[in-house]
Amino acid sequence: MALRGVWQLQKLIVSYCDWGGSSRGIRAFMESHLPAFKEGNPQLEVVTELIRGQHPHLKGFYRNKNQRVVCVKNMTPEDILLHATRLRNALGRKVVKLKTRHVTKHPSVQGTWTTDLKL
Repeated sequence: MALRGVWQLQKLIVSYCDWGGSSRGIRAFMESHLPAFKEGNPQLEVVTELIRGQHPHLKGFYRNKNQRVVCVKNMTPEDILLHATRLRNALGRKVVKLKTRHVTKHPSVQGTWTTDLKL
């Protein structure tokens, strides 16, 4: 995703094994979908990396020095394309767990409103 007009994902590393069965989907992805993905995203540096004996994964490096790794073992090429697109669209920020479902600058003194009637 672009933040102020600048794409946040700088580099995408596609790691795979040329022998393992869990890399079958990513090998098919590299033949069918990866060239079009590279062409459609010229701002992105896409690197393929051969790692023998390891499960395939996608690793994204972002401008804010964060990285995300997604394991894609035994996935179809369409699912791998979906994960690569999600990595491209992400901002690279860490996931922050919210303390409550209701977030406001001025919390209510009386409490949050509910539909339950307490008599």
